Amino acid sequence: MVKFHADKKKIVPFARLAAFNRWMQELDDSALLREYVERDSEEAFAALVTRHVNKVYSVALRLTGNPHSAEEITQAVFVILARKSRQLGKRVILSGWLYQTARLTAVTFIRGGIRRARREQEACMQTALNENESNTWMQIAPLLDAAMAGLNEADRHAIVLRFFDGKSLREVGAALGANEEAAKKRVSRALEKLHRYFARRGVSSTTAIIAGAISANSVQAAPVTLAKAVTAIAVTKGATAGISTSTLIKGALKIMAWTKAKTAVVTGVVVLLAAGTTTLTIKEIQRHRTYSWQVPKVSHDVILNTPPQVVIVPTKFTESGGRLHNYGKGGGAMGICQPVTNIVRSAYAHDIYRMIFSPGLLEGKYDFFAKLPEPDSYFWPAALQGALKSRLGVIGKSEILETDVLLLQCKNPNAGGLKPPGSLARSLKLPNIRYISGSNSIARFFSPISDLQEFLQEMLEIPIVDQTGLKGLYDFKLTWDGSDQTQYKESIKQALLDQFGLELVPGREPVEMLVVEKVK
Repeated sequence: MVKFHADKKKIVPFARLAAFNRWMQELDDSALLREYVERDSEEAFAALVTRHVNKVYSVALRLTGNPHSAEEITQAVFVILARKSRQLGKRVILSGWLYQTARLTAVTFIRGGIRRARREQEACMQTALNENESNTWMQIAPLLDAAMAGLNEADRHAIVLRFFDGKSLREVGAALGANEEAAKKRVSRALEKLHRYFARRGVSSTTAIIAGAISANSVQAAPVTLAKAVTAIAVTKGATAGISTSTLIKGALKIMAWTKAKTAVVTGVVVLLAAGTTTLTIKEIQRHRTYSWQVPKVSHDVILNTPPQVVIVPTKFTESGGRLHNYGKGGGAMGICQPVTNIVRSAYAHDIYRMIFSPGLLEGKYDFFAKLPEPDSYFWPAALQGALKSRLGVIGKSEILETDVLLLQCKNPNAGGLKPPGSLARSLKLPNIRYISGSNSIARFFSPISDLQEFLQEMLEIPIVDQTGLKGLYDFKLTWDGSDQTQYKESIKQALLDQFGLELVPGREPVEMLVVEKVK
């Protein structure tokens, strides 16, 4: 809004403000970020939000298919930027950093089940996109961000700068510290990788058409009020954010730290082991055909007392000796006579019913052990992922895929089976424990609904999507009829409805799945 004043002297501050705002918009990302870090300039931060809010919002909308969820994720991303602004190096490519942060925050949102319900992703995309958009975009849109996740950082930066931000090849090269010709080659290679990814999933197109579709459609306009709302919350570093947004921010920061650490550990595990930080070097491990941890049955003591090492070898046993994770002191994992599927489950912490295995994966059984020396002991899953890739040529990538699911919904909120935390334990005169189970029953204490969701997923052998909207902690005990083992799944579903008032409804939903395949 333009304001007029009778006193001409009062016009000067407004003219200066307009000139100042124009100057802010002309600064590059690095200069704006520096202005915010060094002078705590709210105007500089607002300029960054205005410049990138559409891109961040669009990533979140593609992955969640929900405009309200996309707005919450966008807020969280810029709060994270405000908090981590002093840690970002001078050479950070902010556009690429924001894209990756938006993707990881959206993945955190989906994993956490913060939203109450999901709609068909393509239906939501149809309402968000113009009806005249190309068929290619409609095919690649649900796959784009999973494909981008498979690129290395430099390739991802190149795609974001060139096609999301519309930068020239010269500008892309300058941002990447290369010349225009090098930038052209990198963009071309990255496009070819995306083309191969889409082709394997049935999208028939060319790199030129894919490039045009991404350029035209990847960034959509965010709601007009979002930039101001995001700036107001972000400059307080999230102090005024709601509970769900604060929870989302914490989860996203954890997954960002894990992603960074995972990359460092996978690439550096050989150095860690060979540099004398463990009693067994890589060469020493390779010389042994039998290891001290190769025992008939797994145990915490074996993990605790075995020196750090990461090994996958053909099994020396004919029967399974189990699989075990230890996250306490001396954390690690081991398995005896295990299929590749179970090693992948250990490495990626994924439920087997949310995994898709490509045809032709290696068969056979293996013994495996994964443990790292301090201070990196927490990152043994990343090291095991690296061993899977190098030893067996197997990798896993998270993708949002439409699949058959059971929707967990609340049909009778007065069923009474879900009790206040602590009440069931007191009535059963039990100590403060987390769970107990029997052959046809299971009890949980001080547990979120996600615990019930995971149990049902394992028992019914299908992904469960929580649409109950139930928050907080509960005590509950579920008992079902086990007289007919051929009907135990239906017995569990009926017991769930009778005792908890919760119903499982068949459906198809976009779900985060781990796609496991051979290294190309």
